[in-house]
Amino acid sequence: MKMNGRRYLEIRNDSTPVDTTGIPVLDYSLFREEVTAMLNRDDCHCLNYFCHPVGAGLRFICCIADDSSGLIRIFSHEKGDDDSALQSLTPSCSAMHIFEREIHERHGVRFEGHPWLKPVRYPSYRADKLSVMNNYPFYTMAGEALHEVGVGPVHAGVIEPGHFRFTCNGEEVLHLEIQLGYQHRGVESLFTETGDGLRRVLLSESIAGDTAVGHGLAHAQLVESLAGFNPPGSLQVERCIALELERIAVHIGDTAALCTDVAYQLGQVACEALRTMVINTTQFWCGNRFGKGLIRPGGSNYPLTEEITVEILRVLEEVERRFGNIVSCIYTLPSVLGRFEETGTLTRQQALAVGAVGMAARTCGIPRDTRATHPFQYYRQTVINPVLQERGDVMSRGMLRAMEVNESVNIIRGLTGEWSKMKKETERPRYELGFRPGSLAVSVVEGWRGEICHVAVTGINGRLVHYRIKDPSLHNWMALALAVRNQEISDFPVCNKSFNLSYCGNDL
Repeated sequence: MKMNGRRYLEIRNDSTPVDTTGIPVLDYSLFREEVTAMLNRDDCHCLNYFCHPVGAGLRFICCIADDSSGLIRIFSHEKGDDDSALQSLTPSCSAMHIFEREIHERHGVRFEGHPWLKPVRYPSYRADKLSVMNNYPFYTMAGEALHEVGVGPVHAGVIEPGHFRFTCNGEEVLHLEIQLGYQHRGVESLFTETGDGLRRVLLSESIAGDTAVGHGLAHAQLVESLAGFNPPGSLQVERCIALELERIAVHIGDTAALCTDVAYQLGQVACEALRTMVINTTQFWCGNRFGKGLIRPGGSNYPLTEEITVEILRVLEEVERRFGNIVSCIYTLPSVLGRFEETGTLTRQQALAVGAVGMAARTCGIPRDTRATHPFQYYRQTVINPVLQERGDVMSRGMLRAMEVNESVNIIRGLTGEWSKMKKETERPRYELGFRPGSLAVSVVEGWRGEICHVAVTGINGRLVHYRIKDPSLHNWMALALAVRNQEISDFPVCNKSFNLSYCGNDL
């Protein structure tokens, strides 16, 4: 941990927590200056920005990731108990729009000059109880040739609730506004309300059902950081293997869904079968196809064994071969290419502006992969080469999935080789770890969608007093809205699936 000119602390991911009293508190004008200077660099982005009550006022904490140095910068500002407004960061740093909107909704803080200060989640404890679903202030456009199309919140098929409001000129989409918040569960407050470590673990696995391993790992390494527990190498390797299996399974499943949306049935059924093989392998390991129960603080109930590694490698060898065959069919078929190429394009400039992370960023040539830039667990001893595409269209997002499957298979082979040479030190989980009082810890994990960030603050008695969760979807929903502009509305389903963002990960 370093103090840089008393303006911010610098830490690394998965490291010792910081004393909250040691986090620099800046005058707001200086705070805005620092944030603006950092986020105007392509290699910096905001991990989290939130506030929590301190005395009669609010303390705002900002965590900025510097991808070039691998450091996370932490600094803050404070606001008294008054009705004064803060000058919005959004006009100069577009990616901050979602953080300021969430702070405004939750705490009633006004951000002067914010162009889009609208509800995000509709929590029960929101500052303005008159802000409800039915009076969401949708953006409107006037014109005799324009019309609006509303989709959801109830969708055809098994899908989470969300409302999509399209403004169209004929079939051309001029604007899409996405309204979420239909299933706000109050997950973050549940973390602080309970002192039961096991219950918190179960909550973390339920943040986003398709990312049980990713969010479970973000929580586990957060509480281990607060407790001063350094996981042994064998446990770190096991966690990385589980995370890569989750990545492989979802990418193959999403490839099947993309084929469904363009009526390529062979690709659909072939990929669905391969996804089943992968998730059944996770079930062979821990008894659950989605990896629930596998990631636990301090240890594991399902430590890796020689038998399990042999099965993982056997299945992956077959999956790699068969997936390679079907991918070569999918991405050479003219009818598929006609729907994928130059559809739903997100430019590099747009991706940077909205703070896109994970796949959405990497398909625009932005190398945001925290396994490489802010490594955690055994990735700190593993060479990770982020897979990139450049065009930012549906084709790029499909191809990135195929490339990442191959890369993850190779990563798992390397990790199992390392594991075989290690002393096996994985012990039973520890649910009653004591936390360092008066501290803040940051945990970042590269889930299959992208960057997951959990932040916790402890009080003077060591109990959790504030818990913040950021799923990559929080950034990337706006990327989807931009990608469908100037597209035909009939292309929305395949564009939407190419991102495959989480409703519940956003709504928490």
